[in-house]
Amino acid sequence: MMLRKLLLPLMLGVLGTAPAVAAPREPVKPAAKSKKATVSTGTPSRTRGTKSVVKAAPTKKKRPAAPLPRGRRVASRAGKLVGASLAAHRVPDDCSGLVRAAYQAVGIELLSHGTLPGENAVSAIHRRAQRAGALHKRTPKPGDIVFFRETYDRNRDGVRNDGLTHVGVIETVERDGTVVFVHRGSNGVKRSRMNLRFPEQRGQGGRVLNDYIRRAEGGERARFASELFSGYASAARL
Repeated sequence: MMLRKLLLPLMLGVLGTAPAVAAPREPVKPAAKSKKATVSTGTPSRTRGTKSVVKAAPTKKKRPAAPLPRGRRVASRAGKLVGASLAAHRVPDDCSGLVRAAYQAVGIELLSHGTLPGENAVSAIHRRAQRAGALHKRTPKPGDIVFFRETYDRNRDGVRNDGLTHVGVIETVERDGTVVFVHRGSNGVKRSRMNLRFPEQRGQGGRVLNDYIRRAEGGERARFASELFSGYASAARL
């Protein structure tokens, strides 16, 4: 018995400790597949049961129409005044009042600078145009002002010494050079024609080239607009 007790520790030293038994491993689960982000391409989906959303193309906004040039707006207003009264425009019912009313459409008061003592409104408008560098004798454009002289005996002395006496607004220029202008004549606001190529010719081929602008008086014949023409003033410079 004593011998067994002595041999036991000896045997344990020779044999060593028993190997540890590893714990059973759990089965490794495969990693879950990551979901790919869906990127919209804007094309209809082909998957069954899925409704594709088609976006409407954006509508292009229409650009606002460019405003008409100053001269054309003046000419348009003058044309609309043919046969109408000038009373509603707070201007005198005469040739200068017609031109002033037409230019008020573009915010211009042609007599804002006033008149000089003894000066008529036509001369005052001419003085403004001269100061602005607007006077010319080239082919006019719609809205330009046209000046005439000696259209009547303003001071009633029987002599042609009255200077500038009449004014109008150019409405159109025809292919043959005939100028159509709007003015306030003895019979109200109307259209008249003038062709400087044929200053003493009433018409040609059934067409009117020149309208009368001064009646016959004092033993003199009536005069055409082209005979009493003085010059133009550019609407773009006024």
